[in-house]
Amino acid sequence: MSARRGGPMGGGPGMKGPVEKAKDFKGTMKRLMQYLKVYKWSFITVIVFAMASATFSIVGPKILGKATTKIFEGIIGKIMGKTEGIDFAYISNIILILSGLYILSAIFGYIQGWIMSGISMKVSYNLRKEIMEKIHRMPLKYFDGTNHGEVLSRITNDVDTVSRTLNQSISQLIISSTMIIGVIVMMLSISWMMTLIALFILPLSGFLMMTVIKHSQKFFKKRQEYLGHVNGHVEEMYGGHTIVRVFNGEEKSIKKFENLSDQLYDSDWKSQFLSSMMMPIMNFIGNLGYVVVAVVGGWFAAKRLIEVGDIQAFIQYMRSFTQPIAQLANISNIFQQTAAAAERVFEFLDEEEEIEDVENPVDVSQIKGKVEFRNVRFGYNPDKIIIKNFSEIIQPGQTIAIVGPTGAGKTTLVKLLMRFYDVNDGAILIDDIDIRKFKRNDLRSLFGMVLQDTWLSNTTIMENIRYGRLDATDEEVIEAAKMAHVDSFVHALPGGYNMVINEEINNISQGEKQLITIARAFLANPKILILDEATSSVDTRTELKVQQAMEKLMKGRTSFVIAHRLSTIKNADLIIVMNEGDVVEQGTHEELLKKNGFYANLYNSQFEVVEN
Repeated sequence: MSARRGGPMGGGPGMKGPVEKAKDFKGTMKRLMQYLKVYKWSFITVIVFAMASATFSIVGPKILGKATTKIFEGIIGKIMGKTEGIDFAYISNIILILSGLYILSAIFGYIQGWIMSGISMKVSYNLRKEIMEKIHRMPLKYFDGTNHGEVLSRITNDVDTVSRTLNQSISQLIISSTMIIGVIVMMLSISWMMTLIALFILPLSGFLMMTVIKHSQKFFKKRQEYLGHVNGHVEEMYGGHTIVRVFNGEEKSIKKFENLSDQLYDSDWKSQFLSSMMMPIMNFIGNLGYVVVAVVGGWFAAKRLIEVGDIQAFIQYMRSFTQPIAQLANISNIFQQTAAAAERVFEFLDEEEEIEDVENPVDVSQIKGKVEFRNVRFGYNPDKIIIKNFSEIIQPGQTIAIVGPTGAGKTTLVKLLMRFYDVNDGAILIDDIDIRKFKRNDLRSLFGMVLQDTWLSNTTIMENIRYGRLDATDEEVIEAAKMAHVDSFVHALPGGYNMVINEEINNISQGEKQLITIARAFLANPKILILDEATSSVDTRTELKVQQAMEKLMKGRTSFVIAHRLSTIKNADLIIVMNEGDVVEQGTHEELLKKNGFYANLYNSQFEVVEN
């Protein structure tokens, strides 16, 4: 098994495949509503203002119907010679009243929309904040086994979906519900018989709505899942586009992208198609209702059971009645999509965390640096043990080199030492204290690390070095940079220490990146050093300078050096030779060469001259 896979330090479990997610719509939406409880009064205000906006809008058609009746009576009276014509003063008053009502409706609608936008943004902010805080509490094994794009998709796409629903759909839900109730009341005030005819369309509408929802829900869930896969693949290919091109992997990458995109397209198309069917179906049913109301209303008007203006008002209410029903149907589809997105967010928030169960944590201020591996057994999978009964004692201040072929378990030892993973059996002790009695943060504060895979952030060189100790002064940062030979090249860069390393981290060389991470370790001034191929990307001349600085840094500190170039660890106090998780040899450089065993073969193989 290779020890150089997974996270930035190598070994880890295999990548997870697609995970079947829970389909608990009710539970997910109930949990989402918990986030709104904090904004209870704002939400109540939104409900009141949305209902007021809808109410003012509902009253309008009946008042307008009075104007229609007055116009009709005026025209008929003029023809019959009974009146002088249309009462324009009455019509003017109606227009003024309607204008006032619609203006008030718009004002209330604007205010509730403004408040709801604030609530939705705060909820999405809190969700993203919880996800970010969750990331820092999760064990390394999760990220070793999960596509990074999947996590990013939950922070961006899924939270955005939830935010849009809160911002748009909840207000619309309140308004539509109010419209339906208010319209029914207004229609009953005109004619209960016509209202019963109009309500006849509800069972049919409800049946069609539930049918569409039932079929669209599974496609909305698949859409969110495949969207995460596509984002993960794009992020992976973008981060390694140079390697993809070097090894002519473009065609393979494109084929995988097309396969994922086809799956996303299929689920997205089906979900959107089913969702878009809702409005045409509801409009068709609504038009049937208009025909029936027009015929029955004309007959009622002829019998003087209702006024002519009431027919016009009733038809308007019919339109106002079917529209919110269609909107509710559409909103229900959106809520299905939102539930799928929220489930993915909550699933991530419910992932297992690194639990701190230490009641009386050890005070690390007096730690000397003695390290002991006592009968350690470990495997990323319990049925595949890669470190078998490893024991070793390292005294404070010693430099320990760990060597061996790829997959021997070298980097895995370091992960165990820092409790990125816990041992399956045995124990690791620092100053004769089990590391499980330390708080993880306290334990990791003892270590300084320089990895083969450099990590720098999109900020200045000064701030990247300061990451080793956040309260360090500029002078201390520069001093650490000089010790790591960063100062020798940084002045040739535009901006010097204030030059911003770009997002792709390609505006400085690989060797310069490595030196910056070494300077970070100098600044941290840790009690225990971990150097994982720390000089692998540095040229030979610079490597000699860095080695001298490293020797100064390691003096008096317990140091673990993982190296493939065995010439760099000749002066180590102890060399541990590993193969397939076992310690096969140990001793100084000279002692191991005299044994003429596994280490000697490794060492000599790096200096063999291949003759053609």
